[in-house]
Amino acid sequence: MLVLLAGAGCQTVVNDYDRPARIVTPDDRSRAALQAAVNSALGTNVILSDSALTDSSVLTIENMPPPTMENPMPRGRVMKLPIQFRLVVNGTDCVLVNQQDRSRYLVPNTSCEPEQAP
Repeated sequence: MLVLLAGAGCQTVVNDYDRPARIVTPDDRSRAALQAAVNSALGTNVILSDSALTDSSVLTIENMPPPTMENPMPRGRVMKLPIQFRLVVNGTDCVLVNQQDRSRYLVPNTSCEPEQAP
């Protein structure tokens, strides 16, 4: 029983070092790493802005219903709730955290710095 508690405590300690962050000096490698992390989290491909997570630690992905032949502009359809991610820095690692289920995705080849409070 003690081993289980120690293992759970390690996970908590690791997350305690999370600080909201933003990407600094984005380049092709960091953009590709962020794109891969988001695609992995969502299980689908999305298109991100080149400036995603450079001004803020929060990334929101809208869940709009796909267009159909009958309704190319799907207004009036029920939209799913947006999916929100937060970029955090933990030590030297940039980590993308799904705010819904707290799953974590390492974003390699990326420089992050703690977000400054307004």
